[in-house]
Amino acid sequence: MTLNPLANPKGVKLLCELCQKPAFIQCTQCRVTYYCGKEHQRADWEGIHEKICQLLIPLRTMSLPFLPSEEERKKREDEKLRRQLHMIELTRTTGQKLLFEGKHAQAVPAAMQSLRFSIDVHGLNSIELVPSYLILGEASIGLGKLSQAEEYLAQAQWTVLKTPDCGNAIKSRLYRNLGLLYAAQGNFEESLRQLADDIYHASEEFGTDDIHTSGGYFHMANVFFRQNRMDIADSLYTRVTDIWHTHLLKIVKIRTRTPSTPSGVGPAATQPRDEEEALDEAQEAEAKQVLNSIHDIREQTPDETATVMAKISHALAMLYYVLTDTERAKEYAKKAMNAVEASNEMESTMSLDIIEFVRIANQPPISKESTFLQASM
Repeated sequence: MTLNPLANPKGVKLLCELCQKPAFIQCTQCRVTYYCGKEHQRADWEGIHEKICQLLIPLRTMSLPFLPSEEERKKREDEKLRRQLHMIELTRTTGQKLLFEGKHAQAVPAAMQSLRFSIDVHGLNSIELVPSYLILGEASIGLGKLSQAEEYLAQAQWTVLKTPDCGNAIKSRLYRNLGLLYAAQGNFEESLRQLADDIYHASEEFGTDDIHTSGGYFHMANVFFRQNRMDIADSLYTRVTDIWHTHLLKIVKIRTRTPSTPSGVGPAATQPRDEEEALDEAQEAEAKQVLNSIHDIREQTPDETATVMAKISHALAMLYYVLTDTERAKEYAKKAMNAVEASNEMESTMSLDIIEFVRIANQPPISKESTFLQASM
């Protein structure tokens, strides 16, 4: 990040990337982004600009030069749209990742960028703007700016209500954020009602035992935990752990599976492989936040069963293995193994899964690329 004081060209009004006030500083890396001062430049850099700095150059200079051919203009427009859609996905994923990491202030620039690109592509009233409003709403909740959060979520809710064919995935995320807002306001009854709606719509879209649905269970458990209704909270934390454990176990087994030797030659000899359900950056951050939170709660619970500790530790071990954090994977694998050795009632299947994982955790992690190359040989 570098500073470049400006002398604005006559007749050209340059605006700050974050606050839209007159700008006096230019990013010298891309030279297409401007700021009102050092503070906003630093905030934007830490939030999103470092990731998209060079990607902004073609988007903000694509209108030049003039192209006389209709075919060339169409090609340029298609390329610009492709770049804009990529930016929407990148900035939203980054914003959501920062929220899961608890970096609410840094999530705001990413969300603002995603909103700006969404408006450019879809217009001011499109349902496609709602995910950006939700990130801004959740960031505001995290920063304690509840009135601002209400405004963002009201805009999202209004857009959903006037879009009859709005999908369940967006409705789920809206109700989850409303649940978080009411929880922050101390209205636990309304929070639970909104989170129940979140779980319903997520289940309709993804199924009851999918990682997309697990977030609703997790936040509902947190509300019950704050109410000291520990039996319900415990059952929901267990369900979240089971969902992530199953998902991560599938990924690990696919990555560590030894390819079978095909018989014969040619396409007929090629054996189909299960497709890995990879995690994006936001899902990785969510898994770390959720599973570490549950693990900490379990460790602080008196007389927690070995089986419960084994499963949450195994889930974390697999997560860090997938993230190629070998040391942490081994750390949690050891905890899981200790729990296995301390238990006389653990299911044999889980015990065997943990024992097998301890073995592979001491080998170099197998990346998705390595798995693909093995399958192609």
